[in-house]
Amino acid sequence: MATLLKNTDTESAIEELGALLGDRLSTSPAVCEHHATGETYHAPRPPDAVVFPETTEEVARIVRICAAHGVPMVPYGVGTSVEGNVCALEGGVTLDMGQMNNVLRVSQEDLDVTVQAGVTRKQLNTYLRDTGLFFPIDPGADATLGGMTATRASGTNAVRYGTLKENVLGLTVVLPDGQVITTGGRARKSAAGYDLTRLFVGSEGTLGVMTEITLKLYGIPEAISAAVCSFPSLEAAVNTVILTIQSGIPIARVELLDDIQMDACNKFSKLDFAPKDTLFFEFHGTEQGVAEQVEQVREIVHEFGGSDFRWATKAEDRNALWQARHDVYYACLALQPGKTGWATDVCVPISRLADCLIETKEELDASPLLAPIVGHVGDGNFHVCFLVDPDDPAEMAEAKRLNERMIDRALAMGGTSTGEHGIGCGKLDYLEAEHGAGAVELMRTLKRTVDPQNLMNPGKVVVV
Repeated sequence: MATLLKNTDTESAIEELGALLGDRLSTSPAVCEHHATGETYHAPRPPDAVVFPETTEEVARIVRICAAHGVPMVPYGVGTSVEGNVCALEGGVTLDMGQMNNVLRVSQEDLDVTVQAGVTRKQLNTYLRDTGLFFPIDPGADATLGGMTATRASGTNAVRYGTLKENVLGLTVVLPDGQVITTGGRARKSAAGYDLTRLFVGSEGTLGVMTEITLKLYGIPEAISAAVCSFPSLEAAVNTVILTIQSGIPIARVELLDDIQMDACNKFSKLDFAPKDTLFFEFHGTEQGVAEQVEQVREIVHEFGGSDFRWATKAEDRNALWQARHDVYYACLALQPGKTGWATDVCVPISRLADCLIETKEELDASPLLAPIVGHVGDGNFHVCFLVDPDDPAEMAEAKRLNERMIDRALAMGGTSTGEHGIGCGKLDYLEAEHGAGAVELMRTLKRTVDPQNLMNPGKVVVV
């Protein structure tokens, strides 16, 4: 790892930041501990101080003070990341962006919006409710849009609307020296220079602090229907998804919950579905278009032995269904109270999804660990949540073995080690296997060039 400035002086930096921010700086052990980790099995690593900026200019001044004293900085949203993305590995200052939570501009005509980084996805959609527009990316947690952009988030709607990568038009970013830049713009395409927007999307706070994001919006569909059906086997459920996608049916969401996960959701969210391998569908479009999609998918479901659809057409019923899907992590934890969830994910080409899932499920069934599966299977992405005792070396070793096996399998099938969680510090070991030594060294070169002091979220994505 690159050496931080030899004259690192955290105490002086905190003193200057206190003069700038007053009570919007905290060194309270409770506050620092709260910002020490996300929803993860990684050991907490608290910062020395937490600051709560309100404007881009304040962020720039904070960064300049920290840079002058060689103090590491970690941008923070609401702490829902799972790969140690916000752990303060080198101490320093965490920038909690939660008070930068204003929607700055909405253009109904152009279908775009500019928000501060601390706006959450639910907050944005509540703000948009009377415009006839919505923002579709929903990674489950009510994460901030800055955090979602930093980790290149995805979610249940990605099969139709894409991921954050496809939906960010432009950014305002504070670089590691305190300089403020803007990237991209509001035009839907541009051939002007390097695509700096995509450089920062997914950079996990290692290249700068994103303070404003311009995003695409979409019209709320005329008709929305959700349906649930169970299957006699995991293979049947996955093959249903594959044929649906390959048939070009424009479904909005299709989520897989294996039998263990479905049982957990029934218990936690008070559902009454069969504890079998299950698919959640949602269809968007006109009344006629939705009816056509439903009929096409119904034929495929029956071909693979699926049950009849159970419908959720009222908004409150759909919301309850998808809230249960978003609460799967907590449903997993409730299966074995006292255990910690080690949540991981991979993504493969859709044609290899059945192979990857079935082989993974066979290994999980043979393991002593309980590990439910859930997935955004419409785009080949699925998650496993290992329930472990972090103080039990045998359980942690078994989870690590199974996780490595799953990643190796996905890479061998042309997939990726992480579809949406990011690298953080949890998946550093797999980056070179996925991209090759040359590509990873180029990432290190970019990091050194943009952040020569290695102050921005050090120890994440690439180690320099």
